[in-house]
Amino acid sequence: MSTERTFSPGKKNTTPLTERSAYTALVAHFEQASGLQLRDLFAADPQRAEKFSLEAAGLFLDYSKNRITAETVSLLLALARESGLQEHIAAMFAGEKINITENRSVLHVALRSARTDVYVSDGHNVVPEVHDVLDRMAAFASRVRSGEWKGYSGKPIRNVVNIGIGGSDLGPVMAYEALRYYARRDMIFRFVSNVDGTDFAESVHDLLPDETLFIIASKTFTTLETMTNAHTARQWLLAAAKDPAHTAKHFVAVSTNAGEVAAFGIDTANMFGFWDWVGGRYSMDSAIGLSTMLAVGPENFTRLLAGFRAMDTHFRTAPLEHNMPVIMGLLAVWYNNFFGAQTVAVLPYDQYLKRFPAYLQQLTMESNGKSVTLSGERVDYETGPIFWGEPGTNGQHSFYQLIHQGTKLIPCDFIGFAQSLNPLGNHHHLLMANVFAQAEALAFGKTEAQVRLEGTPEWLVPHRTFDGNRPSNVILAQKLTPEILGALVALYEHSVFTQGAIFAIDSFDQWGVELGKVLAKKIAAELAAPDDYTLQHDPSTNALLRRYRQYRQ
Repeated sequence: MSTERTFSPGKKNTTPLTERSAYTALVAHFEQASGLQLRDLFAADPQRAEKFSLEAAGLFLDYSKNRITAETVSLLLALARESGLQEHIAAMFAGEKINITENRSVLHVALRSARTDVYVSDGHNVVPEVHDVLDRMAAFASRVRSGEWKGYSGKPIRNVVNIGIGGSDLGPVMAYEALRYYARRDMIFRFVSNVDGTDFAESVHDLLPDETLFIIASKTFTTLETMTNAHTARQWLLAAAKDPAHTAKHFVAVSTNAGEVAAFGIDTANMFGFWDWVGGRYSMDSAIGLSTMLAVGPENFTRLLAGFRAMDTHFRTAPLEHNMPVIMGLLAVWYNNFFGAQTVAVLPYDQYLKRFPAYLQQLTMESNGKSVTLSGERVDYETGPIFWGEPGTNGQHSFYQLIHQGTKLIPCDFIGFAQSLNPLGNHHHLLMANVFAQAEALAFGKTEAQVRLEGTPEWLVPHRTFDGNRPSNVILAQKLTPEILGALVALYEHSVFTQGAIFAIDSFDQWGVELGKVLAKKIAAELAAPDDYTLQHDPSTNALLRRYRQYRQ
């Protein structure tokens, strides 16, 4: 593979972040802005909420409860421009090889393109290939969902088990949970990712082999965890089906390695491919989303893609000052690089989005968990923050105490919907009341004077005082539809892109994952070696391996 770097959008990107003039201006501005109080900012400007809010692709963003002024935003936008963000955006959509360490284009936006769109990689338009795969997926999904596709005993498929890991698991399982309202309720969908045998065993323990379809999602069809689980799945099937020829009726592949797929026993006519310009964590709307399409149907999957596309269009065309992903990305930089806030809490107030924070962990931290710039220099500043979260209101009875009164500054993204998909009594009003109340409480807190007015004993006043001034975004939509899920995912994708452009890092490789994989393969062989095999690791690792062998005996 060529390692030649083909991406250099403008000379400005060669200037280290901390030496850019806009960054220097932000450092000076921070000396005054760090002491700003949200109480004072809102008291001084009754129109603040209108000034610091945006709408795009069915989403409304209120970012007024952030520790910013108009000058802060102006300086952050200047940093974005000086960092070449607009050139970076143009380069991505043009198919330039902005993943420089792997010499690849980054065209996940093409996965949700309209048929008439044009996205070019290596000199040819990839859109027809994308829609060919989508059409094949739709035809296959229709056969399975209608009962036309049958297992070895002649029964239709009732159970679908997706076997993958990383982006081949987190995206599909998040999308299935998020869109479960739209899913077939007479079918069971399970997801296996962990190489721990318990994951597979518990996923199939109540399933019948002759009614079960496995989707093996691995681009190379060599991923250790995925293929270990895939071979176990085949053994589980054949224990009942007996004839290896029946494998083709119960396994399909999402892969590009036709030789390995055929050797496994899968008919390559049932292999759905994708491309090296699709990163795993950006692939849920590619063939990796086959389980999603099987669950919700081709029509709803098309609606999901439309939501992605709407946010893509906004990101590509909206001015930076009115660009929702850009604003969110810049706010993340503001807190990460100036306030020293090392984490971001994502708090969806919808049970269907319970796996959304876990999905964002890979999207954000695998993308921007880098310490080397595009030019190969070591950074002298913070890069990607840690993302975490749980659905509300559960988190309120778990970790919100630390967010409200702890010593750490934790910016929060609250996500809520005006309409519930399952309206029950006053449940939804109570749910959404908590969204607004938590954001308000974090921003404004409760002063000592207010606590005293409540008649609180003086010794208890410090304990019941809330400093406030804790920043948050509130993202609202009418209701959780396939379109809105697509827009929401794309919003965070492009926010991550914005941060990566400012950090001057490659947001689309993940070399940090590789070393552990290589060592694991070596150690796995050693664990099965004779006891007198000479271990060649550090003393700690050698001692652990010997202890493991002892416990096994």
